Amino acid sequence: MHPLQLDVHTHTIASGHAYGTITEMARAAADKGLSLLGITEHASGIPGTCADLYFANLPVVPRRMFGIDLLLGAEINILDYAGTLSMAPKLIDTLDLRIAGIHEQCYTFGTIEENTHAVLQAIRNPAIDIISHPDDGNCPLDYDILVLEAKRHHTLLEINNNALRHPETRKNVVKNALSILEKSKLHGAPVLLSSDAHYMTDIANIDHITPLLARTDFPDELVINYSAERFSAWLKENRARGKRA
Repeated sequence: MHPLQLDVHTHTIASGHAYGTITEMARAAADKGLSLLGITEHASGIPGTCADLYFANLPVVPRRMFGIDLLLGAEINILDYAGTLSMAPKLIDTLDLRIAGIHEQCYTFGTIEENTHAVLQAIRNPAIDIISHPDDGNCPLDYDILVLEAKRHHTLLEINNNALRHPETRKNVVKNALSILEKSKLHGAPVLLSSDAHYMTDIANIDHITPLLARTDFPDELVINYSAERFSAWLKENRARGKRA
C-alpha cells in the first residue's frame, strides 16, 4: 500500500454540517503531504447546504494553495429511480469534479432493481465522474452490474471511510464495501478511496478502508489515489470523452 496523493471527496462549512474553510482544508491537505485536494460540497436538497450561486461563483477561488492543486466541485444528489440529478447540466459543466450519490434526505429507497437503475443512470451520465458511497444496505444495489458499468463508462466507484465509520446507520456497509472491492479486483476496475472529511484533521484518513484492502488483497494499481498524475490524466480523459453536461 502506498501513501495517498489525493483525497477528492471532502466538505467545508459551505455544506452546512462541516467545520473547515477552503483555506483551512487546503492547508491541512498540504500538511498531510497530499498533492491534490478535492472539495465537493453537497448540492441542494441536503439541509443547510449552499445554493447554486455558490457553485456558479467557484471560478473566483484559486486552484493552487500551499503547494497543492485544488479541485472544486459538488456531491450531487440522485433524486429518483430514473437517475435525475439535483443540479442543472449547465452548472455541472462548470465544476472541476462531479460526484453523484444517493442520500436518504433526497431519495426514497426502493427495490434492488430500482436503486440499481437509478445509480446506473448516474454512471452512464457523461457529466458524472464518481459515485459516492454506494455501500448502504438500506438502499440495496447490484454490485456485479455497477462495477462492470462503472468500468465501461470510466466512472469511479468510491470506497468511503466516513461511511465505514458508521455501521450503525448504514446496513451491511462493511460487507458491501468488501463486495465492491472484490468485484472491482475481479474485473480490473479502478476505485477511489475517500475520507469524506468534514473536518480538517480527517483529510486523507482511510483507517477503516485499509483493513478491507488487506482482506481482499486489493491491487495497488487499481487504487487511483496513489498517483495524482494518474488521477489528473483520468479526469482529463473523462473530459475528452465528452464526460461533461
